[in-house]
Amino acid sequence: MSTRHILMETSLGSVTIVASGEAIIGLYFRHHIRRPAQETFGQEVAPAADALLAEAGEQLIDYLAGGRREFDLPFDASGDAFQRAVWSIVAEIPFGATATYGQIAERLGDKSLAYRVGQAVGANPLCIFVPCHRVVGANGNLTGYAGGLKRKQALLELEEPAQVRAGRLF
Repeated sequence: MSTRHILMETSLGSVTIVASGEAIIGLYFRHHIRRPAQETFGQEVAPAADALLAEAGEQLIDYLAGGRREFDLPFDASGDAFQRAVWSIVAEIPFGATATYGQIAERLGDKSLAYRVGQAVGANPLCIFVPCHRVVGANGNLTGYAGGLKRKQALLELEEPAQVRAGRLF
């Protein structure tokens, strides 16, 4: 099966989910930083015509509605060895938790790699599916997000533990 995509509306705006063969290879917002050229997404298909893309869309909507904490989909992100190592670590950050670029760099064996980690996180083609929104600055501040900081904040709030959320009400 060739590369193809669906376009769908979500609570975070319009997203494009891209598949190639039997794997999801991308999730992009309309004004995504580092969004590949539209022609690389292949043909647009109806979700009903593609079981993999339909399932990816359903899982995304379920996650955004608070009904899902992780994704059960085949992924195949295109990147170099360093990027793939970073994305693998990012994929392990639990729902409701965050990690810093420096912590990821330390896991890779060299805290001085934090800047390169940031570049790799920013190049993540599986936005939300590989939860790069869970990576924050050293002081806990929100830093860049390919989908924009408002979306990053919304995703972190969606995953925020109930006791933390309740504490913010007072």
